[in-house]
Amino acid sequence: MADISQSSFDLSGLPVAPEDIHAAAKTIQGAVVETPCSHSRTLSSICGCDIWLKFENLQFTSSFKERGALNRLTALTPEERARGVIAMSAGNHAQGVAYHAKRLGIPATIVMPIGTPMVKIENTRHHGAEVVVTGATLEEAAAFARSHGEAHGMVFVHPYDDPLVIAGQGTIGLEMLKAVPELDTLVVPIGGGGLISGIAIAAKLIKPTLRILGVEAWLYPSMYNAIHDGNLPARGDTLAEGIAVKSPGKITTEIVRRLVDDIALVNEAELERAVATLISIEKTVVEGAGAAGLAALMSDPSRFAGEKVGLVLSGGNIDTRLIASVLTRELAREGRLTQLSLDIPDRPGQLAAVAALLAEAGANIIEVSHQRTFSDLPAKATLLQLVIETRDAAHLNEVMARLSASGLSARCT
Repeated sequence: MADISQSSFDLSGLPVAPEDIHAAAKTIQGAVVETPCSHSRTLSSICGCDIWLKFENLQFTSSFKERGALNRLTALTPEERARGVIAMSAGNHAQGVAYHAKRLGIPATIVMPIGTPMVKIENTRHHGAEVVVTGATLEEAAAFARSHGEAHGMVFVHPYDDPLVIAGQGTIGLEMLKAVPELDTLVVPIGGGGLISGIAIAAKLIKPTLRILGVEAWLYPSMYNAIHDGNLPARGDTLAEGIAVKSPGKITTEIVRRLVDDIALVNEAELERAVATLISIEKTVVEGAGAAGLAALMSDPSRFAGEKVGLVLSGGNIDTRLIASVLTRELAREGRLTQLSLDIPDRPGQLAAVAALLAEAGANIIEVSHQRTFSDLPAKATLLQLVIETRDAAHLNEVMARLSASGLSARCT
């Protein structure tokens, strides 16, 4: 690990000291994977900067959360271990606590909000924890976890607003700058703020000139609001449920306010595009929260032009059905998968004629349906709906032009 004690950067008065992160690195060594921090030539070419990816989705539980969870659990007294721990989580902290609690012989109960992806719930159970699914939001789950834990004498392990947890997450910053000392900017997802707080402390000590950029989903701009005194609403379903936090931590907000240079907001389409891009280019599965950094970079590449940028792929726990949906929707955005509606006469040979025309144009028909009943077309006409596959948007335009030249009224729907 890099020596974080030698720096002129002033971090005095923060609730987490650089020495705490150094100690955490020793504590978790050997029990948590020191994940690769690899250069991506293709993404660098696409975005106009040098990009390094920190693959925290390759942890055993597919998330960075193991680091802070293990650092916190290791600090428990023998009496506290016997009483057990309780945590609230949308999934990744849950798995980190459950996995390492089982390793250490500590009973664990995890409270997860309603709507948590099933893959995260089942994985948490698989690691041996008792799972309670309750609360419409993470905050409601946290309230239940605290009251239930107090009633049963369990130690509450907070997912982000805990100095030991923050110190554990900060070990990522040490590893990234050990691997790539020349980095100019780190781009880090923000939920409650534990990850970026720990990384910022570690990184600023090693390289004070380093820029730290946080990323939140537009639907949950809680830390953005806290830092900028804003009142943007936090609501709705987001692909990045791992950072869907309505209220950031008090400790983490203090650290972010002091050390983080800016916070970017990304929308759902940008998150989906980033997830799909990482799968197609890097052949790695990353959840919405984990892809937030790449989403910010791809949405505004000029902000990073010519820089050496480190992205933290914070987790890879995403439902396979959701992956399929994201990939299919991205194909549609790229013009490679399109639904067409055509008004045609309801008589033999019309479908064959359309199919032949599409074949000549090089389009592949994926789905076909006729709608005769629920339509305002004349009784002797039918609505033909097709899903077609094309090479790209330009090819789709060629196909549409050919249909139009043949007298067919086709609409993308």
